[in-house]
Amino acid sequence: MWTIPNIVTMFRVILIPVFVIVYFLDWEYAQYTGAFIFWLAAITDWFDGYLARKLQQSTPFGAFLDPVADKLIVGAALLMITHTYDSVYITIPAIVLMMREIYISALREWMGQNGLSDVVKVNFTGKAKTMAQMLALIGLLSGLEYFMGFRIYWVSLGYILLYFAAALSIWSMVTYTLAAWKHLKAAQ
Repeated sequence: MWTIPNIVTMFRVILIPVFVIVYFLDWEYAQYTGAFIFWLAAITDWFDGYLARKLQQSTPFGAFLDPVADKLIVGAALLMITHTYDSVYITIPAIVLMMREIYISALREWMGQNGLSDVVKVNFTGKAKTMAQMLALIGLLSGLEYFMGFRIYWVSLGYILLYFAAALSIWSMVTYTLAAWKHLKAAQ
């Protein structure tokens, strides 16, 4: 159970309360530091998967914990940006992203219980959604529009990527549903 990839995943879970607390500190650099901690967690998501494959240390516990850790930190970040921006333009795509995560998790669990997990395995659209979502959240969490006097449009890019991730979310939800549809229909 305590393989290197699983330890990295547990580190990501431990980062969640640290990320939330730091982000809401009454400190000039709190949002930047919170965004950095979120970035670090996003990198560990890639890193633990790489290590599991490279070291041949894939475990059932890791297969369970990795997506849970992802959903926990992304859920926290989505709640935090809806609080920070207090805007319907952030809240709607955040809700779409959360709905997709819950729906796909339930679909994957049901398919897995029926021995059909390969039907809804991660595809390119899901990976692209995750990448856009992570970059959007880093940009929006940081609140950074200027860096060393230069306009960098990080928040503006965050908005665009959040909507792009929401669109990919809907697309991937439809794709996974269509792939599973005949099995769902047969179960009735």
